[in-house]
Amino acid sequence: MLRLEEVHHSYDGRPVLREITLELAQHRIGVIGANGSGKSTLARTLNGLVVPDKGSVTMGEWDTRRHARHIRRRVGFVFSDAANQIIMPTVAEDVEIGLRSLGLGREEIERRVEAVLTRYGLDGHRDHPGHLLSGGQKQLLALASVLVTEPEVLVCDEPTTLLDLRNTRMVHRVLEGLEQQVILFTHDLDLLDGFDRVLVMDAGRVVFDGVPGDAVEHYTELMDGR
Repeated sequence: MLRLEEVHHSYDGRPVLREITLELAQHRIGVIGANGSGKSTLARTLNGLVVPDKGSVTMGEWDTRRHARHIRRRVGFVFSDAANQIIMPTVAEDVEIGLRSLGLGREEIERRVEAVLTRYGLDGHRDHPGHLLSGGQKQLLALASVLVTEPEVLVCDEPTTLLDLRNTRMVHRVLEGLEQQVILFTHDLDLLDGFDRVLVMDAGRVVFDGVPGDAVEHYTELMDGR
C-alpha cells in the first residue's frame, strides 16, 4: 500500500503540495481537481518521479527518497501524452524495453511481449513504428509497455486527455478490467463511475475524500464558487 506522510513540495518557492497525508489502499482510486491544484505533482510523487521537499512516500518498507528503483518496479506510471513514452523504433521493441532490466530470459521476454500485444490488439502492429499509431493505439501501447512489467499499482495521469470519445471509452474499459490497483488522475468525471474512492484536490491539498458521487458534487460546487 502506498502511504504519504506530511508531503510538502514547492516549485520556485511556490507550494504545490501542502502537508498531504494519505493511505491509498482501495482497488480503484480517482483524483480530481482544477488545473494547478497539484494533481500531476502528486501523481509523480507516487513512484518517485518527484521526491517531495518534506515528508515521505512509502510502499511497505521502501520509500521514494531512498528506494526509487524498487518502487518504480511496483508502481507503473502512464503519462497523459503517450508519445512521451514511445522511445523505441517499433511497437514490440517499445514493450520489450521495460523488461530488459528484470533479469528475464529471452524466451520469457518474447512470451510476455507477445501476450500483452495480443491482449491490447497491437499484435498486428508489432513491427510498426509506435509514433505512426492512432491516438488510441498509442495510449494502449503506453499502457502495454507499463503493464508488461507486471506492476502492483498503475498510476495514470490524465490518460484520456488527448483522446476522442471512442478511444476514451476504450481506455476506460482497459483500466476497468485490470487486476492491479489503479490510481487515476483525471478531468473526465465519467471515468470515475464504479471507483471505490475519489479525492478532490485544491491549492495543493486534499479537500475531500469519499465515494465518487459525493466527490464529484463537492468538486462541482467548488468550481461553481470560483
